[in-house]
Amino acid sequence: MSEESPSNVTEFSVSELAGELKKTIETSFDHVRVRGELGRVTLARSGHMYADIKDDKAVLNTVMWKGSVSRLPFKPEEGLEVVAEGRLSIYQGRSNYQLIADFMRPAGAGALMALLEERKKKLAAEGLFDERHKKPLPYLPRTVGVVTSPTGAVIRDILHRIRERFPVRVIVWPALVQGDRAAAQIEAGIRGFNAMPPGDRPDVLIVGRGGGSIEDLWPFNEESVVRAAFESEIPLISAVGHETDTTLIDYVSDARAPTPTGAAEIAVPVRNDLIMAVEERAQSLTRALSRRVRHDADRLRASRLPRLETLIAQKRQSLDYLDAGLRGGLSSAIKSKHIDLARCGSRLRTDPLSKDAREARRRLADTSKRARPALQRLIDTQRQQLSAKGNLLEALSYQATLARGFAVVRDEGGAILRSAKAVASGEHLTVTLGDGRIDARVLGEGVEKAPPPPTPLPKAKPAPAAPKKEPPQGDLF
Repeated sequence: MSEESPSNVTEFSVSELAGELKKTIETSFDHVRVRGELGRVTLARSGHMYADIKDDKAVLNTVMWKGSVSRLPFKPEEGLEVVAEGRLSIYQGRSNYQLIADFMRPAGAGALMALLEERKKKLAAEGLFDERHKKPLPYLPRTVGVVTSPTGAVIRDILHRIRERFPVRVIVWPALVQGDRAAAQIEAGIRGFNAMPPGDRPDVLIVGRGGGSIEDLWPFNEESVVRAAFESEIPLISAVGHETDTTLIDYVSDARAPTPTGAAEIAVPVRNDLIMAVEERAQSLTRALSRRVRHDADRLRASRLPRLETLIAQKRQSLDYLDAGLRGGLSSAIKSKHIDLARCGSRLRTDPLSKDAREARRRLADTSKRARPALQRLIDTQRQQLSAKGNLLEALSYQATLARGFAVVRDEGGAILRSAKAVASGEHLTVTLGDGRIDARVLGEGVEKAPPPPTPLPKAKPAPAAPKKEPPQGDLF
């Protein structure tokens, strides 16, 4: 096997080769413009943006440093077609070529309109455009806040119109209205006015600028500005562009003006018109008051009080008429009652009452005669039943059993013994017979009488028979 001849090609390390490629690419492609669709978009915590610009055949890794990202006039989103300008470079750690972008913009008005429509649908779905969130504008504000450029024609038109209509205090919050930093300044103006103390805070806000292209008006379509306008506690009037221009802030504002001048006309009324209205109402009130005074004067003259003697004379005459009528009425009433009493007395006689009393006495005597035998039969029947139940009770009582020679034996606790096995030798017992009780002590199988001597129980005397009661004689009532 023959040895290979040495080569004269320069030998590079990996890092040296990567560095040479980096120099060549950056020199050959130091300024390029690329058009494509944004793929992956990542905003790092450092503020740098990493994204992919792609078409249907290739993908270009793109990096935009923090300073360039802050100057973007729009928010890069996935799927948006853009035009990026910058230089090509190589990331030596991975040998990947990438675009270091210094500037990026949407690829034409069509892309911006598509982004605007997508953002509009998103905010509408969250309810930011609902009419129920709209706040009423104050009729006569004391202070008007304006967020706009302090050097443009817009602020001059607003101040001029407010001076003409109704001079009030105007506070201007300077803000860029075009460019990459405009959205942040407009948002800061809206939130700054709302953060002011209640005594110094404006009663109404105007956010506006003049007309322009969609790119010029884009800061008023940024989501941060729209949300700041929605969250404003102060009623807000949007006046962006001309009457045909529409931005997203118009949908969340409490009122939309076609021009900044129109916003001033919405914010304050016409002072001269108010003065004329007040004067007309004052004159109307004066005329009404004069008519009322004249009317009340006429009524007062027509309602003069009559003389005191006339009033008393009429009342005295009425009293005399009433007294005469009362006397005659009382006499007639007394006579009528006498006649009624006489008629009632003629109908009252004692004969019917005497007859009713005799009849009642006869019925009472008959009832007494019939009740006496029935009561005697009832008493006899109850006495027989009582005697039978007494005999049955005597036959079933345990004293009768004891009289036939049986006994009841109890232990020291008084419990009845039913078996000889339940007693022990030496235990004291109580024996109950038919005629008395014996205290005993157990001596094995025999029983020894124990002192004290038994105390005989007294014999139960039969209950005396209830004396037979004779039924009462005479009337029961």
